[in-house]
Amino acid sequence: MSENPFIENLKQSMGMRVFIFLVILLISTLIGLALAAIFFFAGDIGIKIGQGINSIMMFVVPPIVYYYLTRKEHRMQKLGFRSLTPLWWLILIGVALMFVSLPVTNQLTSWNECLSFGKSLTWLEDWIKSLEETAKAATEKMLNADTVGGFLLNLLIVALIPAVGEELTFRGVLQQSLTRRMNPHVAIILSAAIFSFIHFQFYGFLPRMFLGMLLGYMFYISGSLWPNILMHFVNNGMVVVLYYLNNKGIINVDVEHFGEDWSIWLFVASAVATVALIAWSWKKAQPKQPTEAALKAPLTEND
Repeated sequence: MSENPFIENLKQSMGMRVFIFLVILLISTLIGLALAAIFFFAGDIGIKIGQGINSIMMFVVPPIVYYYLTRKEHRMQKLGFRSLTPLWWLILIGVALMFVSLPVTNQLTSWNECLSFGKSLTWLEDWIKSLEETAKAATEKMLNADTVGGFLLNLLIVALIPAVGEELTFRGVLQQSLTRRMNPHVAIILSAAIFSFIHFQFYGFLPRMFLGMLLGYMFYISGSLWPNILMHFVNNGMVVVLYYLNNKGIINVDVEHFGEDWSIWLFVASAVATVALIAWSWKKAQPKQPTEAALKAPLTEND
């Protein structure tokens, strides 16, 4: 039985689609917070499990429910879970990008931390820094593990779940929606800015936006979320691994500022290599791009 034509037309409206997604996001987030609260008093492990549940409800569930409500068929494929064949090599390029771009990320972090609001807004700067310190303390507590079990749990909650959920939300839903209506470069940059802003960490805005752009370009080039999820997992997983090795006493580094004292020439080489890898991948994959036409095509009742 077909749906009411009025309902069908509403689903094709950009405004209505945004409204539907925000409603789903709000309801799912509230449910996630309620479920997470159950584990709040169950110690550190309980807090971590609650954080994992909250992340799933905030970023994994809404995109899937949204696509099931607004698309008629091939929902997961349209969301971004598309085959990479024969572009499997893009996975290797994506992982390489995470390591090649590290000096750029670290330099952007250093520059971002030097930004000042001026004397007239010292109060705002102090308030933001206090929030940053609170977030840093929460992160260190979350990653405080020196057992294999704790390490694996952190990989799941801090690396894997955010990698899947944030890619579904920011690339699968947001970037694809923007790409339909504007230049792909603008769509990638805008979705990366929103991705960074939503973390509410001003002194990490530039490096996180840079990461969002890398992920955005890889998604547009490959047409699949698989390289993105792996890239995101590697990025988050590196932090988990460094904290674990620190906690075990195997290494002794300042994880928050790791690599910020690297040479400026290493930064330049990293930037050139990063741009070259993206440009080469774009040129090589573009003729085989499976989703470019679909992304730019007008919406249809089945999309």
